[in-house]
Amino acid sequence: MLVILGFAMILVFMTLIMTKRLSPILALILVPTIFGLFAGAGLGIGDMVMDAIASMSSTAALLLFAIIYFGIMIDVGLFDKLVEFILKVAGNDPVKVVLGTALLTGGVSLDGDGSTTFIVVTAAMLPIYQRLEMSPVVLTCVAGLINGTLNIVPWGGPTARASSALQIDANEIFVPMVPSLVAGLLVCFVFAYVLGISERRRLAKNGVAWVEDRGSNRRMDLVGAVAGAGTTAGSSAGTTAGGHGHGSGSAASANDDTTPEAGPASANDTGGPSGTGLGLSNTALDPNRATLRPKLFWFNLALTVAVMVLLIIDILPLPYLFMIGTVIALMVNFPKMKDQQEELASHATAIISVVAMVMAAGVLTGIMSGTGMVDAMAEWLVEVIPNSMGPYMAVITGLLSIPMTFFMSNDAFYFGILPVLAETASHFGISAADMARASITGQPVHMQSPLVPAILLLVSLSGVELGDHHKKVLWRALIVALVMLAVGVAVGVIGIG
Repeated sequence: MLVILGFAMILVFMTLIMTKRLSPILALILVPTIFGLFAGAGLGIGDMVMDAIASMSSTAALLLFAIIYFGIMIDVGLFDKLVEFILKVAGNDPVKVVLGTALLTGGVSLDGDGSTTFIVVTAAMLPIYQRLEMSPVVLTCVAGLINGTLNIVPWGGPTARASSALQIDANEIFVPMVPSLVAGLLVCFVFAYVLGISERRRLAKNGVAWVEDRGSNRRMDLVGAVAGAGTTAGSSAGTTAGGHGHGSGSAASANDDTTPEAGPASANDTGGPSGTGLGLSNTALDPNRATLRPKLFWFNLALTVAVMVLLIIDILPLPYLFMIGTVIALMVNFPKMKDQQEELASHATAIISVVAMVMAAGVLTGIMSGTGMVDAMAEWLVEVIPNSMGPYMAVITGLLSIPMTFFMSNDAFYFGILPVLAETASHFGISAADMARASITGQPVHMQSPLVPAILLLVSLSGVELGDHHKKVLWRALIVALVMLAVGVAVGVIGIG
């Protein structure tokens, strides 16, 4: 019964958010509560949820203050020069911008921290997407794919967990998987290129075209909606948002599987706070916004570099680090209390959205764990594998890792399920290393899970609905995962007994 309830709960949840019958926050709270009561949780359901939420409190604090900090840096103009540089390199061609997004995500992802990667990539690239009227769902899709693929690096979570669970060296798992990693990244870049082509064609249909001019891409706006708006001095917020809304709104609605809700303009057509909550809606379009602090550029750059260095060397808890950084940034850039309050209030939308999402995810994880659904589902999956499939246990493990790491935490899979599968595989001559390598191939899909705080941060900062992100990214992530598994088998690092 717990197995049936568990899979039914997941199916209902995914259906509701992808069809937009419920928002992710409502679905994360309502669906598990109903199924938890059916599972016999009773009044104990409250303790299950609160235990899970308590374990997520530090993550919520990190995301909260990280959003505020980078929101301040964007408002004061720290990233404007970076945006200008990227535009000079990539031009105004969506293909180059999307490929640039992939390259930037790949570089930052090497630190092994998804939240940091998505903060940096969103801060740098979202203003460019908005300026060029590109769909932000393309950004979240590409960033999610690249980060998920690179999540198998030895210092990343899954490889370290597999190493600990099976007591083998992390490098023994990762190094043989480099061909699979390369293949996965190549597929990601192919997807990025195709998405860029799709964006270029979609924008052309909406009256925006690119022509070659002496070897460089020069944007020609055939409808005149936005090209002038971004450089018109003294544009009011309403005027700027109106021009921006034309592009972003159409970017969302015209895209194959993107809806208007995915575009920031849908939440900002009146010039008010955008769905991103980061004040990004006018960053690239309004160089005269009141929050700019050009005289403090070098201070803000030094402060941000210091925060990033401290983040990497890990000498302070990350939530506390961003708390301190936020306080310093506010005091220096906005010395008046009234301005500080207004700056904090301007990011309220993103803060509420992402923290509420993290807390709501605690309801799902708490009830699944507390009622025993996770354990029951894992045991059932192990039991239904027939003995005749024993020689293929590594391949089966790779296939199982795709849905199971999406619907449960990495800890639950690597410490609860993988050891059992590995023990079974050992009877068929399949080594623990082969099993560990197979188990990490599902990470491109895992990183898109609503149970992963980093992906919630990505969609919140980008002003994208989680369901829209899933519709665009999941099938692509599935292909990347299958390619990585297939290459691992082909080169012999994921063995068949």
